[in-house]
Amino acid sequence: MSITQFTFEQAVDVWMRHFSGQYQHQIAAAYVINVRAVNHVLKEKTHVGSKQVAETRFSKSA
Repeated sequence: MSITQFTFEQAVDVWMRHFSGQYQHQIAAAYVINVRAVNHVLKEKTHVGSKQVAETRFSKSA
């Protein structure tokens, strides 16, 4: 079963994975979702604010 869109928490995880160096196609494969959905998160077309949450979490984990 594949998902068609991300929840806000999944969008935060997309950013965390992106910050860790994963490519969009790798993130999409992990979620079994179209690369376009990942791209929309990373271009902030969807889930605006998820990048800021992820930046805060990423800096705390580093």
